[in-house]
Amino acid sequence: MAPDIHPTAVVDRNAQLGDEVHVGPYCVIGPSVRLGRATRLVAHVTVLGPCELGERNEVFPFAVIGAAPQDRGYHGEPTTLVMGDDNVVREHVTVHRGTTKQEGVTRIGNHTMLMVGAHVAHDSVIEDHVTLTNGTMLGGHVHVGAWAITGGAVAVAPFVRIGESAFLAGGAMVERDVPPFMMAAGDRATIRAVNRVGLVRRAVPEASRVAIKRAFRMLYRSGEPRAEAMAAVERELGDDPWVGRILAFLREARPLRVA
Repeated sequence: MAPDIHPTAVVDRNAQLGDEVHVGPYCVIGPSVRLGRATRLVAHVTVLGPCELGERNEVFPFAVIGAAPQDRGYHGEPTTLVMGDDNVVREHVTVHRGTTKQEGVTRIGNHTMLMVGAHVAHDSVIEDHVTLTNGTMLGGHVHVGAWAITGGAVAVAPFVRIGESAFLAGGAMVERDVPPFMMAAGDRATIRAVNRVGLVRRAVPEASRVAIKRAFRMLYRSGEPRAEAMAAVERELGDDPWVGRILAFLREARPLRVA
């Protein structure tokens, strides 16, 4: 089926629209934009290029996707935004293209939900099944692991990594890396607990959930120096693959201070 384009929409002649794409009233689609099959722009959506959206994405009114990065070092280079499939982008969301300071690409995975007013800055990477709740702001070069969730009005500083299945409580101001499966909260956020709900939702085996909780206590409640605590976790729990993901992350992370 050919694209369905409302007569009030403005679509650049160089944009590429897949089958079954719906472009609603007053949308603007710029050059070098590709929209995959069955992607739906509800109304008043702006998609600028270079930018590529995969299949079955749904974008709500007043979202701006693929605008130039807010970076003083950007001077019009042809950077891009790449978004996967089955994502939901709600009202007033902004997602910017990359810069030449990194790979020149901002990446959004599959099955993500970007809720009202969320902002994803240049060169950020969001993996699959991530939820950014209303008013979440990601600085440039932020990496968010799969299945991570933010509460409302969360701000993440540039270059911070958020591990898979991490949970950032509402209002968290995050300036250090958050390891996988952990909950962080507060202004200059601190690690508070294991994200037990997230582990259950991902069907993590019970034995691994117990191991993760024990690893959390050893890493963040034992009072041992980080290197010694990590070595102890490796000796006692390193055979568990889920604990192994925490250790692998921490070897590269700037860990949060503990509440």
